[in-house]
Amino acid sequence: MKIKCLAAGLLLIGISLTAVNTYYYLQGYLSVQPVKTNFSPPVEVTEANSDKQWPIYEVKPSVGEKFAELYIPRLEQVFPIYEGTGIEVLRTGVGHYIRSALPGEDNNTILSGHRDTVFRGLRHLKEDDELVVTTTKGTFTYKIHRIRIVEADDQTVMTPKPTATLTVTTCYPFYFLGNAPERYIISAKLISKQRVITWNHPR
Repeated sequence: MKIKCLAAGLLLIGISLTAVNTYYYLQGYLSVQPVKTNFSPPVEVTEANSDKQWPIYEVKPSVGEKFAELYIPRLEQVFPIYEGTGIEVLRTGVGHYIRSALPGEDNNTILSGHRDTVFRGLRHLKEDDELVVTTTKGTFTYKIHRIRIVEADDQTVMTPKPTATLTVTTCYPFYFLGNAPERYIISAKLISKQRVITWNHPR
């Protein structure tokens, strides 16, 4: 009798864990939205190397707050960007490393996401592909100049940059069960800044 009760209990625990993991997987998977129309809000174009004082973020986003969107033209998808890279944030969408620069600013802007949900399509990207980040301050277009694979504990990802750079990271290999031993790193340089004339804050 005790063995049957134990078996039943273990079965229920297994079912519960599977249900929870499935929920979190779908939450991240469904946060990625396909682009059905031309993703181009009304803008005023500014060269990337001009107007060094812009953008200025008077108020930094709070941890867990959605403050931007990432559009990847090759994938035809839009990704929500949240402040922070904690467990709960990465279950929801793309996380912005809080100690890195905000989109459009000089230095290194670092984004991270799970390889099996939001960033499952990153493996299809190539050098010279564009990454477009939109915030309330404007739209910032970066061009990929390097894709590399590093060890999980490699800290060069955090290295400060002399110019505005976008670093996108996810675990690697993409099809790996458990904690992946490596990281897939995409580095992109800012090529244009666009002041958004009319754009609602991301919801």
